[in-house]
Amino acid sequence: MGWKAAQKLIRNWKIVRGDDVMIIRGKEKGETGTVKRVVRSQNRVLVEGKNLVKKHIKQGQGHEGGIFTVEAPLHVSNVQIVDPVTGKPCKVGIRYQEDGTKVRISRGIGASGSIISRPEILKIRTTPRPTAPGPKDTPLDLVLEETYNPKTGKGMPDL
Repeated sequence: MGWKAAQKLIRNWKIVRGDDVMIIRGKEKGETGTVKRVVRSQNRVLVEGKNLVKKHIKQGQGHEGGIFTVEAPLHVSNVQIVDPVTGKPCKVGIRYQEDGTKVRISRGIGASGSIISRPEILKIRTTPRPTAPGPKDTPLDLVLEETYNPKTGKGMPDL
């Protein structure tokens, strides 16, 4: 869109793609939707089917022009994650379980304190990981070759 980069970026994001969120400010206050995209460089999120605006697109090669309705990004401070138990907006906290796994929990006034699970869409990779080495991959024997040893001085350049 035409947004500038944010002046102060959020370091620790608690909202991820696929989360159910409620819009807490703006013209669509109180409506819920799913996060379609997270734009971290602008501190904004795109909520599916919300914050619709008209956009004029010029005709070009391979596509038609006209006036289209598209989703505009919302600032992350205008949305909150929906508590999975109560269905109300809540803040997000981080806890470590006994086995050491990191989980998100709901917190705040009226929150149940339940675990907010990671969305299933994050487990699906868009491009599968390669199983066989490609033409630009370094062979394993070259990777494991010892090129420098600090105790013996092997690999030290002659100065």
